[in-house]
Order: sequence, then C-alpha cells, then structure tokens
Amino acid sequence: MHSKSVIGQAEVTRVLTAARQQAQAQQWNVTIAVVDDGGHPLALERLDGCAPASAYIAMEKARTAALGRKETRDYEEMVNGGRTAFVTAPLLTSLEGGVPLRVDGQVVGAIGVSGVKAEQDAQVAKAGAAAL
Repeated sequence: MHSKSVIGQAEVTRVLTAARQQAQAQQWNVTIAVVDDGGHPLALERLDGCAPASAYIAMEKARTAALGRKETRDYEEMVNGGRTAFVTAPLLTSLEGGVPLRVDGQVVGAIGVSGVKAEQDAQVAKAGAAAL
C-alpha cells in the first residue's frame, strides 16, 4: 500500500493567490489554472483584460504539467529541438507556462498560466508553485 499527499482547497487558494499577486505586481493580465495530479480542474481565474482563449490554454498547460510530471517548457524545448512529433501527442501542450506542484517529491497537481509571453507565464506559474 502507498500513501500520497493530496492538494486541498487551502493549498489551491494559496497557489492561486501567490500567482495572482505575481501577475498583478507586473501588471500582466493572465489566466491561472490549478489542477490535481490527474489533471482535473480545481481552480481557474481569468484576470480582467485577459483574452478568453487564455482560459483554455492555461488549463491545458496545467493538465500537461500534472500528467507529464514536468514543466511544459520541457516539451516546448523537445519540439524546438527537432522532436516535432510531440505537437501531435494527445493531452499534451508544448507551450511554456505549466509547472507541477510537488509535496515531498510527489506531484500533487499543477498550475498553468497563459496571457503574456511564455517566460512571463512561467514566472507567474513558478511563483504560484513556490507558495506550496
């Protein structure tokens, strides 16, 4: 039998709040998505002025980071490095801005951010992940 940590609503709120504060400090209009370790939605917040499409993209970044157990930037680097077959992988997005949420080395969920430049999305996502 194995035991694992599970992300609760208090942790989701903490992650979402830290990401939002980072985005607002930079005056970036983004969408922030938080999912559990299976990629299922737990929270979604689209800041004022952010394009509606970013809600879909942020969720897919979070889902990819949770299911793949790594940052979505790693997939983007693989594609850019010539492994273009990854653009057709099911349930994966190769856009930077998705970061796994870890507790004691185990992935308990992920955060995805969309709305600004890729590295800025990642900056906001990492700020959220650091709050956990």
